[in-house]
Amino acid sequence: MSKVSKLSSDKKYDSLIKQISLAVKEAKRRVATAINEALVETYWTVGKHIVEFEQDGNARAKYGEQLLVNLSKDLTISLGKGFSKSNLFNMRLFYTRFPIFQTVSGKLSWSHVIEIANIDNKLERDFYLAETTNENWSVRELRLQKERGLFMQLALGKSKKQILSLAKHGNIIEKPEDTIKDTYTLDFLNIPELKYSEPTLEDALIKNLEHFLLELGKGFAFIGRQYRLTVNNTNYYADLVFYHTILKCYVVIDLKIGKVKQEDIGQMNLYLGYFAIDQNNDGDNPPIGIILAKEKDEVMVQYAMYGNNNNLFVSKYQFYLPDLDELRNLLSKQT
Repeated sequence: MSKVSKLSSDKKYDSLIKQISLAVKEAKRRVATAINEALVETYWTVGKHIVEFEQDGNARAKYGEQLLVNLSKDLTISLGKGFSKSNLFNMRLFYTRFPIFQTVSGKLSWSHVIEIANIDNKLERDFYLAETTNENWSVRELRLQKERGLFMQLALGKSKKQILSLAKHGNIIEKPEDTIKDTYTLDFLNIPELKYSEPTLEDALIKNLEHFLLELGKGFAFIGRQYRLTVNNTNYYADLVFYHTILKCYVVIDLKIGKVKQEDIGQMNLYLGYFAIDQNNDGDNPPIGIILAKEKDEVMVQYAMYGNNNNLFVSKYQFYLPDLDELRNLLSKQT
């Protein structure tokens, strides 16, 4: 047997190979991180120089709107690629949005930064900065959450103080209210709005479970559908059951294709009682119930839930992406 084959069958040698491989991979990761941090900081500095130059009245009068065009040509000649007019515009925007560089996490790539810097509203911008950092979102995930208006959906119905906290820290989940949206967007289902039933809706959600989990938010783990609950020899079936890994509790979702009714709220209370009494294990918190309906009569719901379980929520769903301007207008009335 050759020396190489003898070594390759030696466990200590295999361990040596793994240790070296891990060390090299970790070094490459640190180098890539350092390069990314340096690149982002450099682009911020370039933006700072441009803004400070433009703030000189004489310079602005002389170069005006042509400044970025001239800069792009001259910097490309002297430094190479990376200094197109649009990229220089983004560097300038980056600095104006974040005049204090330390507020930007070193975890974010240049693509992340530009996605966030292009958000006009400061509260939204701060939220997506915090949430992207907290959740380590890819650029694709960040874009998707922006398109779905995640910040505004989470902020609707909250006090001004809660909205400011949401923007500053991201979506920190500490209580059931932190994970509930007023409206859930199910645009990924491609269901004809005029013709569908509760079983059709349930089937479509299961087939698109990955998208639905994304819409529900962080912490949801799927347990089952048509979950049987036996109470005094009578069987009931909860449409969808999840477990929330952050809040440490069961989450029961009941689907309604029309307007939520008083008896739907009573039924959900029964489900919550069953999970609290018969299903909870040591360490589990009280279950959460979400009635997900096409329509919601706010007054009826308020009366029907008077004095009821604080962990019972009624939310709406829609089959199209929200109008972000409309959401912003609603949110502005709260703040």
